[in-house]
Amino acid sequence: MTSRERVLAALNHEEPDRVPLDLGGSFVTGIAATSLHHLRKHLGLADRPVKVYDAYQMLGEVEMDLVERFRLDCLPVEPPSLTMGLRNENWKPWRLMDGTEVLMPGQFQVEVAPNGDWLFPPGSPACRMPKDGFYFDTIGYADFHLDWEPPPLEQFRQAFAGRTIPDEDLEFLRNRAEPLRQHTDKALILGAWPYLGLAYTGSLTDWWALLGRDPGYVKELFAISTEWSLRSLAQLWDALGESIDVIAMSGLDFGTQRSEWFSPEVFAEVYFPYLREQFQWVRTHTTWKTFEHSCGSIPNLIPYLIEAGLDALNPVQTSAAGMDPLWLKQTFGDRLTFWGGGVETQSTLPFGMPEQVRAEVAERIRVFAPGGGFVFCPIHNIQPNTPPANIEAAYAAALEYGHRSGEASCRGAIHGARA
Repeated sequence: MTSRERVLAALNHEEPDRVPLDLGGSFVTGIAATSLHHLRKHLGLADRPVKVYDAYQMLGEVEMDLVERFRLDCLPVEPPSLTMGLRNENWKPWRLMDGTEVLMPGQFQVEVAPNGDWLFPPGSPACRMPKDGFYFDTIGYADFHLDWEPPPLEQFRQAFAGRTIPDEDLEFLRNRAEPLRQHTDKALILGAWPYLGLAYTGSLTDWWALLGRDPGYVKELFAISTEWSLRSLAQLWDALGESIDVIAMSGLDFGTQRSEWFSPEVFAEVYFPYLREQFQWVRTHTTWKTFEHSCGSIPNLIPYLIEAGLDALNPVQTSAAGMDPLWLKQTFGDRLTFWGGGVETQSTLPFGMPEQVRAEVAERIRVFAPGGGFVFCPIHNIQPNTPPANIEAAYAAALEYGHRSGEASCRGAIHGARA
């Protein structure tokens, strides 16, 4: 099978020749730039600075030499600007806080606070990276304001009226997708994050308070932003068509480590109708498969996502409450593809030994792979300071145990690990 055939078979709940592998196919299945730097050095790949293509999360671009080394099956088609308004062009040398030499987008600049924090943008910062930290945080994102009132809905109607994807963005995406389709056999994932989704307003805490006291406002805001999303989907399909295989719809998080953010009833009333409208548009008008990202514990929301028309769920945070891998597969595995859940990024991958990583990967493949419906990658992005030997062990194990012919050895490895 080609990589594309392998991924599409898994998404169609057909068992491919081996489990498809993803690393860097999207900015929620990626790897921290520092970890990528050390991984490349560990593997003896070309010694050159890693490109940080998402400065907010400090993610590194996975290049083709690593794609071929790990036999990865997915490649990203990401917009020219993902976060912080930075266009991925005019790369310049930069040194991260831990001393790693990387390349940053030319627009990237920071103000260094007296305590050593990085502030972006300089002069009027909206984001902060703590000294010796690894990511940026949005300043004030969790603040609660007792006197906060949301903007008038008319303001959003005017803002979204006639909004379209800029022609230069569509050309950028075409120039990325078409050569990859022509010259590789990889499955291509369109990161449509900036152009789709459900609009929010206020800080995270203000938003949850608004959802509780005025769900009607939220539904109207979602209706307005869904109209814009459907226009964007039509533009993307016209521009890219069958050069794309999977579309990453949005990065909405619905869960915490212990539970959903809100009740299933609230999700069904407020979120479900508008997600369904977007997922079903893709299903009706394109050949693409839909991919939705939500961290956390969301077992009570998964049935709604399936009913809405979702094809693949990421990151499959199996360490969260109610997200037991076997239960997920037995309950939803015939209707939903699990894109992730391959190894724990909160525990095993960063802190275990290579043999522990291999055993966990073998177990996850044993659970998730039968009958298709599984694309292997770790749970969310690989974090900074993850040992490169563990990353190598994870992907070597996924390749070994992911083959149909490796099922017996997989069972043996699991038995030995448990013993």
